[in-house]
Amino acid sequence: MTTLDLRAASVVEPRARFRDLVASEWLKLWSLRSTGWALLLGALAVVGFNFGTAWDHYRYWFQYDGQSRADFKANDMGLWDAFTGNASMVLILCAGAMGAVAVVGEYSSGLIRTTFAAVPARGSVMAAKVLVVAVVQTAFGVVVAAGSFWSTQAMLSARDLGLPITHPGAMRIVVASALLAPVCALVGMAIGALLRKSAISIVGSVVLLLLLPSALSDQRHLTAVLAHTTPLHAWRRQMPVGLGQEPYPWSTGAAWLVYGLWALGAAVVTVVAVRRRDQ
Repeated sequence: MTTLDLRAASVVEPRARFRDLVASEWLKLWSLRSTGWALLLGALAVVGFNFGTAWDHYRYWFQYDGQSRADFKANDMGLWDAFTGNASMVLILCAGAMGAVAVVGEYSSGLIRTTFAAVPARGSVMAAKVLVVAVVQTAFGVVVAAGSFWSTQAMLSARDLGLPITHPGAMRIVVASALLAPVCALVGMAIGALLRKSAISIVGSVVLLLLLPSALSDQRHLTAVLAHTTPLHAWRRQMPVGLGQEPYPWSTGAAWLVYGLWALGAAVVTVVAVRRRDQ
């Protein structure tokens, strides 16, 4: 073997830097046409649901009786229009599905084998993917939550019903609605990492994030406690109106903790599941 061959054999390819992995995952995510369309259509649907509710209150305001109008103002019901229950369900569906597809899409196309061949550090690859999805979904959540609040309160202001962002509880519901997107997207990623099939992963996200929490009643202690551990009910707890009506009330701090634990747990599951199953 010549000296040149020995030198070539002794060359060790440097490990990929984490920022390079993040850049790679960013490019892969935005190279898909479906990413931009999914975010755009999801944003239009969420903002549209909220704006439609505000429009109904604006249009039919004088058809309500005097007591109903007084209750609307006294209870700050304009904040319910800022981000409605229907809009939260659409957001959960969109974010959970996009999170799942971000993982299973590479498995379906076979690109994941190329990725792991180039970068054997599977945990680092998935950590970079988790970071990219979390950032994109956070930006998505901020856009739809802020857009919903601005558009609905602008519509309601025509009837002198709109509330400013400085109103007590307004900022909290905007932040909670914005963060609902990355939390659900990370959960979708975890389900995708475990199931590896697009359709099954999306259905699993819907069941875990939407159907199961909706089936849990607040009227019994056990089901109420279980409901309080879900992102959907944690979001509902951040609503600043209608408090004191729950038979088993809980704090907003606990709701924020639920958000954090779901996001952290989902990120860990995503990284660990891929690293162990694909060795």
